[in-house]
Amino acid sequence: MHLLLRTLLLLFRSGRRPQLAVWDPASLPLRVLPTDIDIAMHVNNGMYLSLMDLGRFDLMVRSGVWKRMRRHGWSPVVSAETISFRKSLQLWQEYAIETRIIGLDTKAIFFEQRMVADGEIYARAYIATRLVTKGGPVSQDDILAEFGTPPEDLVLPEWIHEWRASSALPGSRTPAPHLWDATA
Repeated sequence: MHLLLRTLLLLFRSGRRPQLAVWDPASLPLRVLPTDIDIAMHVNNGMYLSLMDLGRFDLMVRSGVWKRMRRHGWSPVVSAETISFRKSLQLWQEYAIETRIIGLDTKAIFFEQRMVADGEIYARAYIATRLVTKGGPVSQDDILAEFGTPPEDLVLPEWIHEWRASSALPGSRTPAPHLWDATA
């Protein structure tokens, strides 16, 4: 909810920014706002991932995919993410969220995103997303019909497959007990 107004404003503004293909990298210039920081006066670790949502929305809107997704009733959801931090973004600092799709598998679209300031990477994340409808996940064939054919050099790194497999939770129709293992 804390980024709802900012997201709505971004959806409006991104439609007026230069168009690009969904397979192109996108860069979204921003500034650290008081609502982005924690008591240490820098961007809160959890806020990085929330702000990166804006970068993915920017790419989807500027490529025209967002309108087509909405027309089909598709919604993006994050299924896994991992992030590494290098430097802290400070209050009022200018930075950019760089976003690109790095590949797809049968279940997810994978993004690499970076927070960049002064020509340096401050944080980098990898995000696995799914497109879903009320009826369930959108198939890869349907996604490619809307996104177009990915570039031939778009090959998902092997470590992404390993990360995804090792971090996955059971599907929503499979039990996932919440009890801690008492022997651990």
